[in-house]
Amino acid sequence: MFELDTDQLIEMAHAGDSQAQQALLTRHRKRLRRMIGVFLDPRISARVDPSDILQDALTVAAQRLPQYLEDQPIAFYPWLRQFVHNELANIHRRHVLAQRRAVGREQPVGSVVSDASAMHLADRLVSREASPSQNVQAQELKAQVKAALSQLSADERELLLMRCAEQLSVNEISDVLGITESAARSRITRTLQKLNRHLGATS
Repeated sequence: MFELDTDQLIEMAHAGDSQAQQALLTRHRKRLRRMIGVFLDPRISARVDPSDILQDALTVAAQRLPQYLEDQPIAFYPWLRQFVHNELANIHRRHVLAQRRAVGREQPVGSVVSDASAMHLADRLVSREASPSQNVQAQELKAQVKAALSQLSADERELLLMRCAEQLSVNEISDVLGITESAARSRITRTLQKLNRHLGATS
């Protein structure tokens, strides 16, 4: 079972193989946990167990799996990922409404992109291979990158997080966004160019 690829599992699951259905829902747990790590605000993670987020998302996905197997509208991982994304958005929405703090003015209610996510992205965009003598420069550059990221929209920052931190392929991003692969590639390029312009303005 573990040697089968996703397409084979989908074919078997569609034929009614319950073990294949279960394998589909569990084989991407590592990637989904990484996604949660990228997007979950630390202020929320102190009260919400990432394992519970993943389990709740997979429970909903299991309920929707028969319909997916019939239609197969997009690749499996982007389809599965949307349930984790929705769960994260719901958690962030509840957090923002409950706290009634300024964070609600900084990003849309329900957005999965927090300041901590932006800092995570800044870490990814700045090389981590600096020597100790370069650490001060690296920290200054990270601060500049974070300032430039703050000039982007939540959707633009989420796009960069998907590509640079979550490491989704262009094809996966196109499925997530519901656009063509060419359009996804163009959007990534435009967003990176915009980030570079803002970074130049902050340096």
